[in-house]
Amino acid sequence: MATTVSTRFAAMFLLLAPGLAGCGNGQQQGAPPPPTVTVAKPVTRTIVDRDEYVGRFVAVDSVEVRSRVSGVLEAVHFQDGQIVNKGDLLFTIDKRQFQNSVDQARANLLLAKSNFTFTESDLTRGQQLLRDKTISEQVYDQRAQAKRNAEASVAANEAAVRQAELDLEYTDVRAPITGRIGDRRVSPGNLVTGGAASSVLGTIVSTDPIRFEFTFDEASFLRYERLTDSGNDVASRGFSAPIKLRLIDEPDFVHEGKMDFVDNVIDRSTGTIRGRAILANANGLFIPGMFARVQVPGSRPYEALLVPDAALGTEQVRKFVYVLDADNVVKQTYVTLGQVVDGLRVIKEGLTPDTRVVVNGLMRVRPGVKVNPETPGATPPAGPPPVKTN
Repeated sequence: MATTVSTRFAAMFLLLAPGLAGCGNGQQQGAPPPPTVTVAKPVTRTIVDRDEYVGRFVAVDSVEVRSRVSGVLEAVHFQDGQIVNKGDLLFTIDKRQFQNSVDQARANLLLAKSNFTFTESDLTRGQQLLRDKTISEQVYDQRAQAKRNAEASVAANEAAVRQAELDLEYTDVRAPITGRIGDRRVSPGNLVTGGAASSVLGTIVSTDPIRFEFTFDEASFLRYERLTDSGNDVASRGFSAPIKLRLIDEPDFVHEGKMDFVDNVIDRSTGTIRGRAILANANGLFIPGMFARVQVPGSRPYEALLVPDAALGTEQVRKFVYVLDADNVVKQTYVTLGQVVDGLRVIKEGLTPDTRVVVNGLMRVRPGVKVNPETPGATPPAGPPPVKTN
């Protein structure tokens, strides 16, 4: 009986031996290797801080096209919304009554000139008669007065001719500026009114160049003024600081211009002051009233450290990065962020140029863990030689 039990225990031991051997080998393999992460030093670059504001485009010139004379609108010589050049014919008003006024004024001028010629000759004859004592001095003075009156009549009629010709010229309403015209407000056949209560026939706005207006707060204005005193002309009156701009459907600030005006008063109701920039608009992309965002230089150039946004972590309201010490142990470092420049984040405080920052593999590490660092573009280490099999 005892021999049978011993035999059974020996058989069970032989069956469990490979498993026990395997467990022993697993324990002998030890802890898993340290995780591999990608590290890089911060990029050093000279940058300028930029402030962002929202504003609108406004036309450099905007004109309401009106008639200077009253009459029936005869023709329209443009398509709604087209580009017109200064001097282009836009509207024509019925000319007939104005042509009649010109003809009448010219006839009156001829009559006045004829009367002047007669009174001038009459005065010349009176001079000889006065010397011969044939006429009295009173009669001579009357002839002299008649000549002066005739001369004044000629001048008045010449002015009347010029005015009549000017009114006739005003029947052709031409573009006062180059720009894009809106839709016509009056159709042919309608009576338009000239003078002080003249009818608006259309509007023209200039397109190239175009202005961009925005407002900034008093604190920013003071900062710009102090930068001006430091040698930077960001906020001086009449300065030309470069600006960058992007439209609402654009991811980057790709349009460039320059500042050309800062207002002379701060709005009491809002505590802001108005600034203005000017941009080229040859392709007509910008139109008055369009919204956009603008970047204005807000600091002097300085050396800054930049890291990829992917290297940043968030702990409540604070931002941090993982860095490595000399033993490749991960540490958590809190940083102060700046603006984004070409896809990299400016780090104002917390890093040095020689700090090794974890830029890839953040999910595999935590503070106090030792890692295997790799630099971007480095050749991976060679593995063990392959095992030859028969």
